[in-house]
Amino acid sequence: MARQQDYYEVLGVSRNATEDEIRRAYLKLAHKYHPDKTGGDKAAEDKLKEINAAYDTLKNAEKRAKYDQFGHMGEQFGGDPGFGGGFESPFEDLFDTLFGGRRGARQRRAAPGNDLEYRLSITLREAAFGAHKTLSFDRMEVCGECHGNGAAPGTRPEPCSACGGSGQVRRVQGFFSVSQTCSRCRGTGQVVTRPCASCGGSGHVRSRRELSVDIPPGVDSGSRVRLSGEGEPGVGGGPRGDLYIHITVEPDEIFLRDGTHVICEVPLSFTQAALGAEIRVPTLKGEANLKIPGGTQSGQVFRLRGQGLPDVRGYRQGDELVKVQVETPTKLSREQKDLLKQFDELSNAKTYPLHRRFMDTLKRSFGSE
Repeated sequence: MARQQDYYEVLGVSRNATEDEIRRAYLKLAHKYHPDKTGGDKAAEDKLKEINAAYDTLKNAEKRAKYDQFGHMGEQFGGDPGFGGGFESPFEDLFDTLFGGRRGARQRRAAPGNDLEYRLSITLREAAFGAHKTLSFDRMEVCGECHGNGAAPGTRPEPCSACGGSGQVRRVQGFFSVSQTCSRCRGTGQVVTRPCASCGGSGHVRSRRELSVDIPPGVDSGSRVRLSGEGEPGVGGGPRGDLYIHITVEPDEIFLRDGTHVICEVPLSFTQAALGAEIRVPTLKGEANLKIPGGTQSGQVFRLRGQGLPDVRGYRQGDELVKVQVETPTKLSREQKDLLKQFDELSNAKTYPLHRRFMDTLKRSFGSE
């Protein structure tokens, strides 16, 4: 049998990784090996299954603790990769026999509900100043008709006859006794003989949820906002999961973002660049004056301090970088052409220092003829 890879190695995290580090590693790998990215490659599909199995175990504190103690041993005795069933030694069975027989029915432990994810697109200006958004999404709610027990009004779930209400069935394999989740009641210890008409016996119904949320200034694509307790309802009285809002900042028609800085390209006329001028340039807040010195070259960058985006933690404020592009005149009239010819005749080496420097470099490199 091939060696099963360690779950921490599968996700590429250390054994003392935090829950958030494990989640980030999983999302990155799941995105990389998603069928939409791999085109249905069989090896990638198998890898994704391995990644999902690893995350299913390590994201749950109880499963992770058992995995850290027993590793993959549970799978060799009929348990699932996440140790949904329990592994017990023969000595525990002997203890039960000598001191009062089998342990009582196990109560199902409370477990938090599943987390939900929401994709939210915002504009660059909303990212700069923050935004108030209303989200609308579907999530499961506790059925109001049966109050979550799945039974029709006037009835109650009954103890499972297959496991005696423990939620576990025990199987002996040689010297070992293996506890597995009961397949009839799925570990709940109860079965519903008359299901609730509203939820079909599940105890939950799908409902539309509207939620107002404040997006903080400075967020960028890939930022994530967590709303505690806005996920799916828990199991056995456990708390709700969380809602994670994944932010995407849409491209802007005027500005290009570079961290907390924004870059804006502004065209200059030939005369503005040559003679200098004071122009109005756009900023995230409106418009600002910018002085252009005479002799400005195309591609030159000017900085407007504090006109960028804030750091999401509030540590600093970015700048706006204005990159000017000198526009060469087109569709000239005869008179304009004549004037430019006169200008050229009056020009000398001092008029075009860059050209003069370039020609001097050529002479030094290749020698003068």
